[in-house]
Amino acid sequence: MIRIALRTLRFHKGGFIASFIALFFGATIVVACGGLLETGVHNAAPPQRLAAAPVVVTGEQRYLGTSHELVFPERVRLDGALAGKIAAVPGVESTAADVTFPGALAAAGGKGPAAQVTGHGWASAALTPYKITEGAAPAGAGQVVLDTRLAQQSGLKPGSRVELRSGGTSKSYEVSGLAAGDGEAGGVFLSDPAALEAATAAGLPGKVDNIGVFPASGADLAKVAEGVRKAVEGQPVSVLTGDERGRAENPGVIDDGADLIPLAAAFGGLSAMVTVFVASSTLGLSIQQRQREMALLRAIGTTPGQLRRLILGETVLLAAIATALACIPGPRVGRWLLGAFADAGVVPDTIVYRAGSVPLIVGVGTALVTAVGAAFIAANSAARTRPTEALAEAGLQRKWFSGFRSVVGLLCLIGGVALAVGTAGMDGPRAGSVATPAAMVWTTGFGLLGPVLARAITAGLRGPVSAAGLSGHLANRNAKARTARLAAAVMPVMLATGLAVGLIYMQTTQSKGAKQAFDESLRADAVVTSVSGGMPLETVDAIRALPGVAAASAQVPSLGFIEPDVPIDPALNGGDGESSAPQPTEVSMQGVTPEGIAATTSFTAASGNLDGLRGETVALPARFAGDRKIGDTVPMRLGDGTRVDLKLVATVDGRRGYETALVPASVLVGHTDAGLVPQIMVSAAPGTDRTALEASLATLADRQPGLRVTDRQALTAVAADEGDTQAWMAYLVLAVVVGYATIALVNTQVLATTERRREFMLQRLIGATRRQVMQMMAMEAVLVSVAGIVLGVLVAGLTLVPFSMSVLGTALPTGSPWIFGTVVGGALGLTLATTLLSAGAVLRSRPGDLAGIKE
Repeated sequence: MIRIALRTLRFHKGGFIASFIALFFGATIVVACGGLLETGVHNAAPPQRLAAAPVVVTGEQRYLGTSHELVFPERVRLDGALAGKIAAVPGVESTAADVTFPGALAAAGGKGPAAQVTGHGWASAALTPYKITEGAAPAGAGQVVLDTRLAQQSGLKPGSRVELRSGGTSKSYEVSGLAAGDGEAGGVFLSDPAALEAATAAGLPGKVDNIGVFPASGADLAKVAEGVRKAVEGQPVSVLTGDERGRAENPGVIDDGADLIPLAAAFGGLSAMVTVFVASSTLGLSIQQRQREMALLRAIGTTPGQLRRLILGETVLLAAIATALACIPGPRVGRWLLGAFADAGVVPDTIVYRAGSVPLIVGVGTALVTAVGAAFIAANSAARTRPTEALAEAGLQRKWFSGFRSVVGLLCLIGGVALAVGTAGMDGPRAGSVATPAAMVWTTGFGLLGPVLARAITAGLRGPVSAAGLSGHLANRNAKARTARLAAAVMPVMLATGLAVGLIYMQTTQSKGAKQAFDESLRADAVVTSVSGGMPLETVDAIRALPGVAAASAQVPSLGFIEPDVPIDPALNGGDGESSAPQPTEVSMQGVTPEGIAATTSFTAASGNLDGLRGETVALPARFAGDRKIGDTVPMRLGDGTRVDLKLVATVDGRRGYETALVPASVLVGHTDAGLVPQIMVSAAPGTDRTALEASLATLADRQPGLRVTDRQALTAVAADEGDTQAWMAYLVLAVVVGYATIALVNTQVLATTERRREFMLQRLIGATRRQVMQMMAMEAVLVSVAGIVLGVLVAGLTLVPFSMSVLGTALPTGSPWIFGTVVGGALGLTLATTLLSAGAVLRSRPGDLAGIKE
């Protein structure tokens, strides 16, 4: 039978090509997503600026001892005295402390725009290493070395005078030399004492970011690293080697890189679901269209087992070729997707693509299992037919649905209801994590129940379609007689429509929810920022004293954790998943100055008084306060892991999922990466217009160079840009998945139409004109489109309504109606065009050629 299977391939090119396309593209996407998933698991970010140090000591960014892994969002800094202790470890030749601070560099006299830079001590240059290419290393506090790329961009050279602005101060330096290395292009190196002084001015006194360790010649690296670990044992410190050193350069790799895992899993799961539907639908349709051939084989004595082997042999051969070829572009697509995510800022650009054989096995396995499963079901259907009924079964489709399929389909619908309830009860920002699986479950359920649903919808459209005359009557008769063929054609339309409408409106609704929360919290008339990365806290008082200013408040965003009642044991490995381990409550934090809260933000006290936010205090969202009362002590961890005990002075209300805890800026600012206030919100005094307010604020720039004044619209635009990054990622995922569904739609329609050559020729022989056949096919395409669009919109609606309830508090999602019109029009137009073009190509044959048409 295998030999027969190979010989029959060339007689059914249309079906096999369609199946090959479905399997190839499906396996390619799944392999790519599998590669992304494995990349997220490895989370490898090879070092660049710290590449020369074989061992790097940095702060422990993980919140150890919790049931689920948490990562501190701000850099955990080290005590500079650790460098001497590490240098005494046997096998260590030397250490280099890495001091980093933000700043802005401009030519002397403030001429020209200032460039944002990152400052370091000259000792950090050895960690890359940087090598002097012109001039000399900084010999005193008044000298600086520039990265060659920065110097080229700024037109600077040794001997030039520059101004370095940091921490609200500006100092003049002489460029003593230029250095080349693989670190960031904006690197600026001061003498080590000057760098420590600059870091102190930036709010980071007595701390270092990392300590590079250089083993002695001939020393065993593993033993040296182990010795360093023992030397720092009991302290919140990580000792890194190999690719892990990249985490010291960018601590965000730990958390942001891990985000690639759920992203790839959701993307891959969605792609795998689409692949299963498309491949099984296409294969099933291809085999169903060979019922006459199967019937003849049964009638001449072919056994059920032989028939199964025939179908399975053809399918395995086809699937093996398609999936093997998919292993070539799959990893390349995965790398492209990782690069696209990095360009959008979704994941750090230092993460490298690391994928082995597992994604290939998963992608190939998914496609093969899908293909063999679909073929096995179709083969069983053909094999169960008795020889005496074989030709009758081929002529009229009677067994179009199974009880097992209906049970599984109903279970999926029940699961969809459960997920919909869960989506409606989720916090707005996290509702998408449940809504996307819900869409997949709804799609699966409707796909399994496709023949029943398609038959019900076409029955409801029977009257309007029949009104089109003979072509409509024939379309109705064909839909009723060939329910399985109709369902196979409807499913890709449902898939493309449902996913496009659902995913696009999920993103627009999520963006609207975030914008509403941002707009509701903003009342300031102007925002003051600094090109040097931030301002000292004293700037708030200076702004408040300016004429025309009614109120000013610092705004220092961060993330914190409310400690659980059960003590956390840091000796446990973080994220071990033990249900017995405690789990802190993660909460967004905002550092503010209480004098300006009411006038610059919308925060109001639900209980207590926000004026009490002075010293070691906190105002918690009412939902997170629990049974705590005003005056109670709240144990918390700040963004850099520092434990503080804060007095609860108020509770605040907020949009669910967007709640923020308020703390005095003086408590929070020293525990952020920059150590400075990134922005100050300003409200104008009554009678002061925007121009006068900006002119008053501009006078402060003379005393603190680098300050910038923008209006609230500019701040809103920045927030919108951040939302656009997430939207771009969602649309990229949408483009890949819906693009594949669209290919499947075209693929299926072409297959369903071209395989009806014999039927069309018979109609021509009994007198039907070419135009009449085309009119019939147009009506069938409309039936398929409407049925698919109705089911797709139903899938999208069942997903979007609970999602919108969670995000916006209303059942109606937000977004342009043109989105819906475009998707529906595209599905209708694509189905109609594909069907008519395929039918037109078939009808180019002469009716007299019927005898030469092979089944």
